[in-house]
Amino acid sequence: MPLFDFHCRVCDKTSELLIRSDAVASCPYCGSAEMEKQLSVIAPANKSNAIINGARRQANKEGHFSNYSSSERRGLPKG
Repeated sequence: MPLFDFHCRVCDKTSELLIRSDAVASCPYCGSAEMEKQLSVIAPANKSNAIINGARRQANKEGHFSNYSSSERRGLPKG
């Protein structure tokens, strides 16, 4: 399944979602189904580690560790 960027017309937030191409996206912030598919930004060369670390910091701030592999999660504090 590919990643898609979606912009919510109701709450005006953009989200990156992993969904089937035939599925209807719903906004993770407000639950609205009024999502508009956007072009995804391609990671620039040699910037992957910075992007991954930024996503991990954001996930940590939000209280989840979905951007970490299961082996990496073992060393993280329980929250």
